[in-house]
Amino acid sequence: MKFVVSCNSLLSHLQTIGRVIASKNSISVLDCFLFDLNGEQLTITAADTETRMSTTIGVNNTDGSCVFAVPSKNLLDALKELPEQPITFSIDAESMEIFIYYENGKYNFIGSKGDEYPQPKPLKENAVSLQIGASVLLSGITRTLFATADDELRPVMNGLFLDITAEDITFVASDGHKLVRSKTLAAKGSDRSSFILPKKPANLLKAILSRESGDVTIGFDDSNAYVTMENFILVCRLIEGRYPNYGGVIPQGNPYKVTVDRLMLFNALKRVSVFSNPASSLVKLGISGSNILVSAQDVDFSTSAEETIPCVYDGESMNIGFKGTFLIEILNNIPSQEAVLELADPARAGLILPSENEEGEDLLMLLMPMMLND
Repeated sequence: MKFVVSCNSLLSHLQTIGRVIASKNSISVLDCFLFDLNGEQLTITAADTETRMSTTIGVNNTDGSCVFAVPSKNLLDALKELPEQPITFSIDAESMEIFIYYENGKYNFIGSKGDEYPQPKPLKENAVSLQIGASVLLSGITRTLFATADDELRPVMNGLFLDITAEDITFVASDGHKLVRSKTLAAKGSDRSSFILPKKPANLLKAILSRESGDVTIGFDDSNAYVTMENFILVCRLIEGRYPNYGGVIPQGNPYKVTVDRLMLFNALKRVSVFSNPASSLVKLGISGSNILVSAQDVDFSTSAEETIPCVYDGESMNIGFKGTFLIEILNNIPSQEAVLELADPARAGLILPSENEEGEDLLMLLMPMMLND
């Protein structure tokens, strides 16, 4: 059985879905790409035990249909070394020996039968389906993914929570210290529903969606989700469990509001936090009048730094401590030129908001303070 395909096009698709393949697999066939040739359409799949991604590419000069598995490392390493040209695959259906012919030579290696490759579980009859723009889904994932946890004891915190209503969709992520809630009015469901998307498929979607256009269809039940894009289909197992009541931890009516140039505060924090204690990364914000004094120190090594930046503030003077690395991450993921810090007192959670939300979006970030010694 033979077919001809563009080398660069095939390599691009393989590299995209190849991110799914785990470095160590308990099932050896999962080290392979699954090729399913049907007429002039070649569907390629990569999977681990919980996530699966497929893509389709057009081929020429086919002489049959076949399903076979190709070792991913052999194929990727071989194609990376070839310039753009049409390449010919020839597969012996009995021995599973695979030949790749190119302009001046050939590669060959042994594949395996496609029927050994695990198949995805279909969605249940009670599955929910919704449509969301590729750019809207990308924005929701990008805004929140950095705030997910790595907590073996609370696996529900290790993914993105999508809270779907008939009016909007809210993306939520939290690690117990910081929380991000990104609500979009540009997409909605038919009824109230929700699911928790694991971090790995979320990262895969983040890498793909910037190159996608149009709507994405998400179908999910209580254990699996199918995400259908223009050029790819992602299937993943969802994180099962009940996500905490995120609305209950967001403080209402923090009385003190500080408006500051986001990039100015971001850069000051990056400079000053170099001199904080590496174990705590504690940075102190001294807010007084129209200035914020950003300071940090490491008593063990007698190092310290401070920097003053302007702000707009008319409340009482306040000193509040935050983990510098967390505050830098939050400011780096706020899209507006200015950020608004809504504070109550040094012991209560602070809210960091964009001064102006993008159209159809409501973004809120929460950060728990750290105790100050002085």
